[in-house]
Amino acid sequence: MLKSPFFFTFYSFIVGLVYLVSLPIVFFLSKRKSKYRDSLPARFFLKNNKALAKDGIWFHSCSFGEARATYPLLDILPNELLRLTTTTQTGYEAIVSKQPKQSRYLPFEPLLFFWLQPQKVLVVMEAEFWYLLFAIAQKRGAKTLLINARMSDRSFHKYKRMSWFYKKVFKHIDEVYAQSKLDKERLELLGATNVRVIGNIKLANIPKANKKLSKPKALLICGASTHEGEEALILDAFYQFKQENPEAKLALVPRHPDRFKKVEMIIDEFSKKYYYSTHKYSENEAFNSDIVLVDILGELINIYAVSDIVILGGAFGKIGGHNAAEAAQYGCKIISGVHYFNQRDIFNMIEGIAIVTEASLARRLQQHAQLMPTKIIQRTEIQPIVDSITREI
Repeated sequence: MLKSPFFFTFYSFIVGLVYLVSLPIVFFLSKRKSKYRDSLPARFFLKNNKALAKDGIWFHSCSFGEARATYPLLDILPNELLRLTTTTQTGYEAIVSKQPKQSRYLPFEPLLFFWLQPQKVLVVMEAEFWYLLFAIAQKRGAKTLLINARMSDRSFHKYKRMSWFYKKVFKHIDEVYAQSKLDKERLELLGATNVRVIGNIKLANIPKANKKLSKPKALLICGASTHEGEEALILDAFYQFKQENPEAKLALVPRHPDRFKKVEMIIDEFSKKYYYSTHKYSENEAFNSDIVLVDILGELINIYAVSDIVILGGAFGKIGGHNAAEAAQYGCKIISGVHYFNQRDIFNMIEGIAIVTEASLARRLQQHAQLMPTKIIQRTEIQPIVDSITREI
């Protein structure tokens, strides 16, 4: 039974209007932006996006990293019961590899009325607070779980201003598994109940290298999961590093595939200026050029295994940082920017990460001999989530 029938009706009406108004914009973006070519038609027009089979264990995640973080849970549960959804192209590539027949893009909220089938359990990753997703799934019989729940400093202040809304969302979430005690306190202030702290599940079963790359004799620096502006920053620091370490190599790994071409142009211009050799990883997996553009998804974990120093992107601009555990498991020396607010819990579980400003990156890289090899000092237990799910099947 719905906890707030009036709000449910009112909210459904409002998002229905938003849906209708946004259709021309969505259609335009799906034609102009390659990263939306599949996801937007699937999410807003249900193109090639039939409903999931009934009575399964439904996992919803957003990004590639979130989807990958669910793998340890997916590997334990019966594959024939798995139902997987995402909202992004990279997320879809991660889920379809685990369950090709029952992986979908999540439709925009009003379409869930027609699309959503009764499931045994709905498991949602981190901060995907779609009101109708939880409300309709619960109404149709699913036990609803929010896992790896977090609330960064910046997010919390934003969410507090809309706390009345999130109280409505949390009324339809049966159990919450938080990353830290601070996350638990913040989530409870927003209306969450039945909150349990189990740590960050991205540390539960960290992905391992799936192939062995040849490690160069020279120092290999990995510019990992970079965003707009970070490639130029890392290239400048690499140039200064090369003055004292002329044999050093750089692997540059943009976070989003739609930026591969742009980063290739940045690297080409930089390399011509300083007479550096360069090539694309998709054409040659050896690190025998000065700079290698990694233009394939899913290879970063393999590159970490042969890297000496990792400059972790997403934290030099106000992105929130990325998961450092995958590199830390190999003892890489890791340098991060100061804006790692979305990864604070993971960073606290890793010893040795050097935090620097943009202005001091080049100098810190030159002082690489003083950097500590990183070490993971805490793990996470996912069994409580598994137990909760299996009670329903």
